Parts: sequence; C-alpha cells; structure tokens
Amino acid sequence: MHRITGKSKDEILVEMKNPEDSQSGEDYGHSLNSTSPTQSSMVTRSEGDAMSACLLSQMPGIWRKRALFLKFRSRIDKHPQSKDSVFFRDGVRRVDFVLSYMDDHTKDGEKKLERRKEYEANLIKAGLELEIEDKSESDDGKTYFLKIHAPWEVLATYADVLKIKVPFKANDIPSHYEMPLEWLFRPFQLPEKVMNPEPDYFTSPFDKSKIDFFLIEDKDTFFPPSTRNRIVYYILARCPYYKEDRKDKEKKGLKRLLNNGTYTSAFPLHDCRYWKPSKDPNCESERHNLYKHWAHFFCFYKEQPLNLIRKYYGEKIGIYFAWLGFYTEMLFFAAVVGLICFMYGLFTYDENVWSKEICDADIGGSIVMCPLCDKKCGYWKLNSTCESSWQSHLFDNVATVFFAIFMGIWVTLFLEFWKRRQSRLEYEWDLVDFEEEQQQLQLRPEYETKCTGRRLNRVTQEVEWVLHRNKVDFVGKLFLCWVTVVLWMALIIASIIGVIAYRLAVYAAFASIMKDSPTSKIQVVGSLITPQLATSVTASCINFVIIMILNFFYERVAIWITDMEIPKTHLEYENKLTMKMFLFQFVNYYSSCFYVAFFKGKFVGYPGKYTYMFGEWSSLRNEECDPGGCLIELTTQLVIVMAGKQLWGNVQEALVP
Repeated sequence: MHRITGKSKDEILVEMKNPEDSQSGEDYGHSLNSTSPTQSSMVTRSEGDAMSACLLSQMPGIWRKRALFLKFRSRIDKHPQSKDSVFFRDGVRRVDFVLSYMDDHTKDGEKKLERRKEYEANLIKAGLELEIEDKSESDDGKTYFLKIHAPWEVLATYADVLKIKVPFKANDIPSHYEMPLEWLFRPFQLPEKVMNPEPDYFTSPFDKSKIDFFLIEDKDTFFPPSTRNRIVYYILARCPYYKEDRKDKEKKGLKRLLNNGTYTSAFPLHDCRYWKPSKDPNCESERHNLYKHWAHFFCFYKEQPLNLIRKYYGEKIGIYFAWLGFYTEMLFFAAVVGLICFMYGLFTYDENVWSKEICDADIGGSIVMCPLCDKKCGYWKLNSTCESSWQSHLFDNVATVFFAIFMGIWVTLFLEFWKRRQSRLEYEWDLVDFEEEQQQLQLRPEYETKCTGRRLNRVTQEVEWVLHRNKVDFVGKLFLCWVTVVLWMALIIASIIGVIAYRLAVYAAFASIMKDSPTSKIQVVGSLITPQLATSVTASCINFVIIMILNFFYERVAIWITDMEIPKTHLEYENKLTMKMFLFQFVNYYSSCFYVAFFKGKFVGYPGKYTYMFGEWSSLRNEECDPGGCLIELTTQLVIVMAGKQLWGNVQEALVP
C-alpha cells in the first residue's frame, strides 16, 4: 500500500497494491473499450478484425494489453444475471456503487472520454475494481453503467482512516425493558426479526493492525452495504481525473464530473425490487422487508423498524426517520386537543351572543356600515356578515385560549422528550461521539482541494489541513453571501406588497360588482362566497405560487453562496446551509400569514380620513377585517399554503427519483 503518484504526501487517498491488480486492470480495460459505440453489427467479421488490429497497433502498451483481453473476453458468453443481482458477472464481487454515462459525439465528447479514462485509472490505483455494462443491456439502449466494487483491502484501509465503528464483542448486558400494558400496543408492533435484524454488539473504531480483535466471520458481509457505499463514495469524491504530468487540484472528485456531464448520474444499488423478495439466495431482500413492514400504506399505524432502516440506509437516514416518527406521534396529541377545541366551538354554536346580535334583524339589520371603497361601493348592513361571524366562532372561542396555553407546554415537552429519545438512540447505535468524529474526520473534498498546507492543532495535537485566505477575500465573500440572503428576503417582502395591492384592487372590484349588479347576478361569485373570501382565496393561491417559485430558485442560490464560503467539514456546511434556508423559508412561508394576523385591519383610518397604501392618488384603501375578525382569512391562508406545500412535496417525491 502506498500513496498515489503525483499526490502530496499528506493526501488521504491511498493507492492499493494487491495480488489481483491484473484482474482489476482487465475489468478496467473492458470499461474503457466500452466507452465507444460497438460497430460489430455494422461490419463483417473480417472487416471487424482488420479494424481491431489497426486500432490495437496504434495503442500504447498497457492499453493494447487491456484491449486484447477485452477481445478475448468478448468471445465468452456472459452468464445470465437476475435483475435482482447486486454482484459482478462472477457472482462473487458485490456492486458498491454505480456510475452511468452516455455516448457523446459532440466536440466535448472527446474531453469527457479522456476524463473518464483518467478518473477510472485512478480509481483502479486506489484499489477499486470496475466492470461495465454495455449500453445494449440498458433499458434505453444508450446508457453505459460502470459498476464499482471495493475489495476487503480497500474497505479495511478506509474503515481505519474514517474510524468506522465495528463490532468486537456481543452485548452480554441483559435487557429487561417491559412496556406497561404491552398487550394494548401489540397491534402496532412488528415482528422481532424486523425490529432487531441483527444482534447487539459492543463496537470500537476499526483498526487494521488489530484485525483479530474484531468479530469477523465473513469479510464479504462484515461491513454492511451502507458502510461500503460510504467508503466508496469517500474515494469517488476525492479521486482526481488529471494526468500525472498535468497536475490540477481543481480536477478532482465525482461532483465536478457530474456537473460537467462526464457522468450522468452516480448512485448505490438497492438490493432487490421492493414489491417482491429477491430470487438471489445471497440477497437479504431488506428493501422488500422495509416496504412490506414500513413503507406500505397499510402499515401507517405500525411502529417504525428503525434498526432495519439504520442497517440499510445508515445512521443519518435512521436518525431522520426516528425524528419524523417522534414528531408525528407528538402531533397526534396536539391534534386531539385541537379537535376537542373545535368540537367545543361546534357544540356552543348556538350560544354565541355576539353572532346572534349580528344576525338579528333588529340589531345587526339596523346598523348601517360605511362603504368599503371610495367610488362604487355603497353602504351595507352589519347582518350581511352573519355567516362569517358564525364560522369565526368555530375557531375563535374560549377554548382557543386553552389550546394556545397547551401548545406552549407541548413545544417544551416535545423538545425535552426528543432529547431523551435522541440520547437513547445515540447509546443504542453507538453514536455518542458521532458529531465530534464527523467534525474531525469528514473534511469536505472541496475544502481539501483549496488547502495549501497543514499545521499542528494546539488543542487536539493533530496535523490538520489549513486553508490560507486573506482577510479581504474572506470578509468580501462573507459579505456577499449574507447580502444575497438579505436581498432575497427583500424580494419576498416586495412580492408580499404586490399581493396586498392585488387584494385591494380585487376587493374593490368585487365590492363594486355587489353595488351595481342585481342580487340575482351575484351568482357569478357564488351565493356563499363573499368578496372578502373570494379575495382571500385567490390571493392565497397567487401567494403560494410565488412562494414555490422563490423557494425553487433560492435553494440553488443558497447552495452556491454556501459553496463560496468553503466550509471545512460536512457538519459545518450543513449548519451554514440550514441557517440560510431557515431564514429565507421562515420569511417566505409565513410573511403573508404575519400580515393577515398582525397588520391587516390595524391601519385603516376612520370615515372621512382613510389610510391609503400608496397615497390617495392610488385609491387603494388599506384592507379591513370582517366584523368577526381576520381569523377565517388567516385559516384560509394557512390551509392553502401548508396543504399545497405538502401536496407538492409528495408529488415531487413520487415523480422525481
């Protein structure tokens, strides 16, 4: 084992030497030759042999040797493989990652081909084994698939580098946890083999020099697929694709190759089709088990198999679904209390005194209200808002105060109980010091590329990468990043002002229709739809469209400005990106709701001296709430925005892979 030629002596990526180098080279020759389209179906055998001989004579030594192997191998019939197979054609080596690409006959195609050659050659130097599936095997007949396998030597080396925790002793601590009233929760429970797919172990960071210390029964299955994928992606993200005589630190990593179109996609494989178990006896069909016991619609009331999710997807995805499940469970209690408060409003529907007075012909019918706009609006009677006042009572009653107090307590309990649940998962999954390890070990490849040297950390006493940046460059980029965030937030405010102007104009139009048209012609709006409700619904729909458009573009801007800051670790990168997304989305999703809840109807003036949005010349008087309040309008706004966001998210998850 030694370091890659042309790398700095402190580079983490290592070059592997093992007895199977010739086999890796052979597979790689197969992959390289497959990057060009096959012409055998278009020429005769003799013409094909002549063409091959001509091409072989022009190749340098190592490429000629590999091409000769391919020519020999092409005469051997391939063994038919099941679609559920996750192995190479030999049925032994597991596919840990897949890269796909297509033929490109443009001017840029030669550059892409050259990048692939250099990149895949460096992958072989790093110890990975490659095998390609010709485009004739793909569904579209155009895509090549490069299958990547990490042998034991590579897995052991990088597990040591990344300090991945592996079992060294079975857990012999007895567990006597018993749930009270267990029989009551039995319908919600899953089988034990699904909840705990593997025994519990004591774990320790892997050390290649102490390999006998760990419980290694089978090297092929010692590292779970999620760990194998993580190790391979670590190599792919740091492997260069420049020639040894042309060093260019920027030409490194899979992410750049995906951005410039050299590869069209990169992904790990599922172990089988989700709707039925695999026919391959070597496949555990964990994906099918997850679908059968977890992702299936009729399992929505069952507990989550978190250990199986963790084993298949890894700790990060496992923690996410643990939080999502806990959040949903806690929302159930809030929903029950909210339903009780709503039912209270429904049962006390006929006891609402102020609604009765508004609807009474002698009280509300005798009160004449001022016009809602200056020119075409006429006077109107208070009892015309009878139905909206009754509707407001359903959501705004005495029980609403109790619900507000309950939600304040609920938030505190949610945070404390989640801390408790998180600590338990950290102990069970051995993730107590996970964040510290991520901070120290998981340097971003983009950061490593920009680094110019190393220095000793006085706190940890470890040599670490250093990015030398002058203060002007650092402050300038930081200023540009946050100015961009502020400008986008200002764009949201401007769009909200535009929607408010739309509400004022549309409301005045509906009010003038009510004045000039006979009662029978108001059916265009609908007998139960008032100008206030029609304005609120249409404005909420427009606001929702604006929210989704701004969010779509800002996600890309946020990633761009976060990349510009060059965070050191993945944890730091996620924190910076999360902060930018939170600030923007908070303003984007809730600014319109804040307007309706706290500003609408507060600055309308009084008869004879009304307040206008852009001055009296605009004729756009500030909006007023219904006599029953703005709660119904606020509810409409929340329903359209939140339900639309959830629906759009579900559509994206179903259609976008």
